[in-house]
Amino acid sequence: MLGEGILKGLAETAKNFAGSYVSKERLTTVEYPEERLPLPEAARNFPFLVYDGGDWEKGLRCVACQICEKECPPKCIFIEKSKDKKPDFAGKMQIYPTRFDIDISVCMSCQICVEVCPFEAIKMDTEYELSTDDRFGGLLHDRHRLAKSNEYYHSIHPTEAAGVDARLAEEKVKVEAKAKADAAAKAKAAADAAAKAAAAPKTPEGAAGTPAPAATKPAAPAAKAPEPATKPAEPAANPEPKKQGGN
Repeated sequence: MLGEGILKGLAETAKNFAGSYVSKERLTTVEYPEERLPLPEAARNFPFLVYDGGDWEKGLRCVACQICEKECPPKCIFIEKSKDKKPDFAGKMQIYPTRFDIDISVCMSCQICVEVCPFEAIKMDTEYELSTDDRFGGLLHDRHRLAKSNEYYHSIHPTEAAGVDARLAEEKVKVEAKAKADAAAKAKAAADAAAKAAAAPKTPEGAAGTPAPAATKPAAPAAKAPEPATKPAEPAANPEPKKQGGN
């Protein structure tokens, strides 16, 4: 029948219109900001820095390797390294960022910084209410504003955070096992050296005398004086004795 499709479409529209007043599934209007729809776990907006423990500055995972700064397409990350070092999550001494800024007015939320980070230090946040009347300073987030706890990371990305914690725990076990093996090897080497020193012969107490001097190679004979170039003259022969007697 001519116009059958149009009639079906109008009927579906009327059904949804009437149902939006009585069906909870069709009540799509949310009284924002009093009400908010739950965000999916895969949602992402701008990056943040993860820290462990209660102190954000001591627990910051970032070691200022600057890989994210170099790989960032819009170049919105700025990092300055420290002069000293501090232990990381595994107890290894690492440098840390004295400055870590992200200009979110330039950030394109591409997540490349998260993918290239080898220390699981930077992740994507779900916060989107970041509007401000300060066009420059208000949109340049420093490390203090970027730092958020691992518990917060678990609250917004629980599945991903659980996998990250498992990998970090495995790496920490490997580092501790290696440190124990190195300590055991050093202790064994020290014990072997002590046993070798104890097994060496000792001079009896009260024994007089000094050890015999080491044998020396006999001195080479003195070189023979060279013969003179000219041979000395031979003494003259004895004259023949005169005969005695008469004529």
